[in-house]
Amino acid sequence: MLLLGIDIGTSSIKVSVVDSQTRQNLVSAQYPDKESDIISAKPGWAEQSPEMWWEHVQEAIKRASATGKFNPQDIGAIGIAYQMHGLVVVDKNQQVLRNSIIWCDSRAVDIGNKAFEAIGEKKSLSQLLNSPGNFTAAKLAWVKENEPEIYSRIDKVMLPGDFIAMKLTGEITTSVSALSEGVFWDFEGDKLSDDVIEYFSFDKSLIPDIRPVFSEHGRLTAEMAARTGLKKGIPVAYKSGDQPNNALSLNVLKPGEVAATAGTSGVIYGVSDQLIYDPQSRVNSFAHVNYSGTEKRVGVLLCINGTGSLNRWAKNMFGAGISYPEMNELAQKIPVGSNGLRVLPFGNGAERMLNNKIVGAHIENIDLNLHTSGHIFRAVQEGIAFAFRYGLDIMRENGMNPSIIRAGKANMFLSDLFTRAFVNATNVPVELHRNDGSVGAALGAGIGSAAFASESEAFSGSIPEQIVEPTATEEYEPVYQEWKALLMKKLEQ
Repeated sequence: MLLLGIDIGTSSIKVSVVDSQTRQNLVSAQYPDKESDIISAKPGWAEQSPEMWWEHVQEAIKRASATGKFNPQDIGAIGIAYQMHGLVVVDKNQQVLRNSIIWCDSRAVDIGNKAFEAIGEKKSLSQLLNSPGNFTAAKLAWVKENEPEIYSRIDKVMLPGDFIAMKLTGEITTSVSALSEGVFWDFEGDKLSDDVIEYFSFDKSLIPDIRPVFSEHGRLTAEMAARTGLKKGIPVAYKSGDQPNNALSLNVLKPGEVAATAGTSGVIYGVSDQLIYDPQSRVNSFAHVNYSGTEKRVGVLLCINGTGSLNRWAKNMFGAGISYPEMNELAQKIPVGSNGLRVLPFGNGAERMLNNKIVGAHIENIDLNLHTSGHIFRAVQEGIAFAFRYGLDIMRENGMNPSIIRAGKANMFLSDLFTRAFVNATNVPVELHRNDGSVGAALGAGIGSAAFASESEAFSGSIPEQIVEPTATEEYEPVYQEWKALLMKKLEQ
């Protein structure tokens, strides 16, 4: 049986087809070729069209099928991974009512902060494991407050993956993991949070049917089978936010295991068997893909909004006409510390690990007689690595002390310079694997459809492609401390 994984990214849609017998990825395809736009009508706002995602999903599936490397009729289950925290709202006819307010949108910060105070900090943290902050519930409250006509027509509230599953199956479902990432879930009561619902005066009917992550979330309709070339009636058997899914793809399922990713945003994601939370909500705790009422599996997530997005910006500004590998070659020629050039990579909205402050991105200490584009490229990658170190230190304060971090060999981890800056700044080895989000979603579909007897069976035979050990921590530590001092100065302004 073949498994289809769909990864709804901010930049593009990626799909992969995996053979459940061999666990081999037969083909991957991506659409569009150019990175998708983020709509920003006002500073701090970020939206995308759900219908755009759906069109791109169909095109990506067609591209995969056009390779001729598999028979689309042999696909037996679908898994979906998606950009977290986005708000999608539809009416009773399943028509989208407005653009999705996506993960890096900052407009609801004040609304979430007021909810945090009203519900009570202690209660919020112990029950929700987070401040309502800038998550999906607060975004829905923003629509309620600012777009009452649209709010009055809402039949169901979804996250991006729920929407794509709805388009494929006609059914609208969600999961505890999804509700927790929206900060709708009461972990102590193991139920929908009455405090959040009552404070925002939401109707519980807006919340879709709750099902396990690994379960049937509807079956492919005849119409969508005809559109996609897939077999009618196959199940969507898995849905997960991109970071829990990335952890799944790296077989990070047990307490103490840790994953990282550095795509558009950067994340470190560790698994705990305790209902832990950061007192300042700088890192966030959500139900992991294998969370249950009897077996607590909590994903502790550090997010940096701008990692790959900053690297892309640097390429566009200073590297016109060259490739990312050529950028990395230029950066490799520059010594550790970039001859004093420092970059703060915080130019993509409010940063949770900085207490939801909008710090902005900064390039500091430019010497017009010394610094070249190569210095910029290296300082950008070092600045991103230092942001990871800063966040990991917060996770360490909360009891997460990884001895090794698993990451997919993709996005910024394709850069040897960035990978070595990461391990030397954090002093933690990195284990690089070839699996990515769409492959993880396919394997999740295999678990949810019982193509695999267990989660462990889905990853039998999985071995890392490369292990990178820290070798120059003494070079990076003083540079990091200078970078941190610069950040502290900006935070005080």
